Parts: sequence; structure tokens; C-alpha cells
Amino acid sequence: MIIMNKEIYLSNSFGNKKEKFIPINNKNISMYVCGPTAYDEPHIGNARPLIVFDILFRVLKCNYGEKKVVYVRNITDIDDKIIQASKEKNISTEDLTNKVTKTFHEDCSYLNCQKPTYEPKATKNISSMIEMINQLLKKGYAYSNNRHVYFEVKKFKDYGKLSNKKLEELIAGSRVEVSKNKKNPEDFVLWKPSKDKEPYWESPWGNGRPGWHLECSVMAKKYLGEKFDIHGGGRDLIFPHHENEIAQSRCANDNETFANYWIHNGFITMSNEKMAKSQGNILKINDFKNKVNGQVLRLALISSHYKQPLDWNDSLINQCQNTLSKWYKSYVELKKPVLIPEEYLNPLYDDLNTPSYITNLHKLFEKSQKGDLKDKEIFTSACNFIGLLEETEKKWVEFKIGKSVISEQEILEKINQRNEARDKKNYKLADKIRDELLDKGVLIEDKDDKTSWKLK
Repeated sequence: MIIMNKEIYLSNSFGNKKEKFIPINNKNISMYVCGPTAYDEPHIGNARPLIVFDILFRVLKCNYGEKKVVYVRNITDIDDKIIQASKEKNISTEDLTNKVTKTFHEDCSYLNCQKPTYEPKATKNISSMIEMINQLLKKGYAYSNNRHVYFEVKKFKDYGKLSNKKLEELIAGSRVEVSKNKKNPEDFVLWKPSKDKEPYWESPWGNGRPGWHLECSVMAKKYLGEKFDIHGGGRDLIFPHHENEIAQSRCANDNETFANYWIHNGFITMSNEKMAKSQGNILKINDFKNKVNGQVLRLALISSHYKQPLDWNDSLINQCQNTLSKWYKSYVELKKPVLIPEEYLNPLYDDLNTPSYITNLHKLFEKSQKGDLKDKEIFTSACNFIGLLEETEKKWVEFKIGKSVISEQEILEKINQRNEARDKKNYKLADKIRDELLDKGVLIEDKDDKTSWKLK
């Protein structure tokens, strides 16, 4: 890997401004990103943070060195949603979470995402969660009542600073759990009792399980320490999840900071409506695997800036499919990394500006089509840098053929029939065959008495 040593700028949700990234330790860059809650297969909305933080991971490694960046992405494998889904499907929570986690890993591979340094599971860290709860109780930030333990929000003076809202505004704009066990409506659960036949762990407060917010605080501390560089996730996690993480972590660790930079990606929308199960407009990643190459989804998901909403539609997919088909004309297999000119990389170092970087890729492609092998190597390397063109052109074409509604043999037969029709001057039939192929996604081109074809 070629080390760049460039300045990186990131939009910090804490303060809501773009800032120069200054790590705590140049030799140990630390990043924690909230991973999936394993109760259902991941959807396109879940794919966006996967790709956004995968690219940030790549940029950080390029800038500081591969072995100097620690990327932690957790898996939540115990949660109310998991328990509810396991009951509906009539399987154990363990079987459900194993199945969903397997699908999640397949989705990550399909989308060309690199593996994080660590991927801890919540259920493997329960003892550390009980320890943090005890610390919060001893320091007076939490209280227990009727086998429940709650964090007392009013005890933390900086609550709401990430959201940049007062406590009253946050409560008014969210669904707060109502419970007679709480002192105050805004207090959030650290430990709750398990009902009959639900998973449980022994604790000083009885058999139960941890609260969702606590899980991330504990796993981040275990792998990255009491304070670290970057915490990431979707915008929907700012409140209450990340706000609560800050409160309990800072109070338990007696720190003025938890993470120095909070990075949040925007929502995926369909017809300008947020993609969500409650909206009934969910598109699962798995639904695309038999239709389009994962690189197409990857390019689509970085086609707008990560902070902005991205409207999902067929036109976007078709455009990205065509772009990649074009770019593969300049693909070359690289034996070693090639230095990418700094001016082309600059957008990624300026708050992961992927749209501007894609514009630069178009420029590099045009240059490669007019230039020599070196230009093609630079272009391919620049695509590889963001997880594109990482498979050969042959595999790209084979995938398209394999997922096409028409086989290669059928295409060749149709072309022969069309050539015979043209020889007989039956141009009406020839045009009809051309249109039939076009309807099935096959473009044909006549040049120098030869007919070539490609998939759209």
C-alpha cells in the first residue's frame, strides 16, 4: 500500500461542522461503527453505512498505514426486536441471529466491503456490561428498581449536545418508553428482566439482559479504549442511541470525551420517503443478488454525498450499470498498487466527497482510452481504491450473462437469424430481431461486415 500522509477533513455531527481530522495517536487510528441488529436480512438502507465507512476505512489505511487503523463494527445479537422476530418465526434467538449474520457477511462480500479489524457480538460481552452498570450505580448515575436498572439522564449535564437539542425537545420528538419503574420519562434502560423462555444472563439484579445502548459503549471500550477517534452510523442513530452511548460512557469512564468525531450518513429514500419497515418500502440487499453485480449497488450508494439523502430508483441502477460496463473497457489486471495522482484523490480526503471522486474517475477513464497502459493502470487503481473494478472484466461479463434473461447461445442464434434476414434484404425482420434483443438487454452493433453484442 502507498501511504499518502494527506490532511483529512470530516463532517463532525458533534458541533455540526467540517473539521480537520486529528487522531489521538497517529500510530493507532480508532473507529467504531454500529453494525446490524441481527433480526432480519439487511436492506439497501443498511448497505449505505457499510459502504461509506468501508471507504473511510480504506482512506485511513492509505493515509496512516494498514496496520495502524483499527476498525470495530459490532453485531447486536440480543435485543427486543430479535426476541420478537424469533417468536414470530418460531426459532431460537441464536438460530435467528446466526442465520441473519451469515446473510449479512454474504452481503458485505457481495458489496466488496473489506472486513473490519474486529466484529464483536453483544452476547460475548455481557460480563463487561454488568461491570459498567455497577460502575454507573456506584457513581450515582444509575438506579435499580424492580429488577430493572436505568440511567438517570438529568445527572449528565451534557445530554443533548450531539443532537444539539435540549432534553425537552428530544423527548417531545421521540417515542419515550413509558414505565412505572422509572424516576423520569427520559431515563433509559441499562438492564431489564427477561420473561419466561426468553434468553437471560445472571446478574445482581436478577436474570435478564442488557439495554441496546449499553452494548455499544462496552464493546467500543473493550477494543478501542475509553476514548477513541471516530464513531459512525446512520443519522437515525444520533438520538437516542448515540446520545445515550455518550452519556453512559463518559459517566462510567469519568471522561470529558467518548469519541472525538461523530460521522453520520443520510437516509436512503424511495419517492422521497425514508426507506423503513414501517413505510413498507424495504428493498433487501439479497433481492439484488440475482439481478445485478454488487459493484452496481456500491457505485449507486456513493453517487451522492454520504451526508445527503439518496433517492433509490431503477434509473440510478441502470445508469451505474452502464457506467461500469463502459469503465471495464479500460480495466487491466494490476500486479502491484499504482500511485494515483494526488489531484484525483483529493475529493475523498475532503469529507469523503465520492460524487467529485466519481467525476475524476470519468476524467481518468477518458484519459485511459486515449493513452497507454500506464493510464489504464492508474484508472483501474483509482477504481480499486473505492472498491470498484476489483474483479476481472471476464467475471463482470459472465455475471451479466449469467443473470440475463437470455443465454449467450440464444443471443448468437438471434444474431445469425438477423444476418440471414439482412442477406435476404428482409430488413423488417432484421429490425424486429434487433428490437427483441434490445428488450432483453442486448445491444448489437454492425461494423465492417461483423456484428458484435454486449449487455446493457
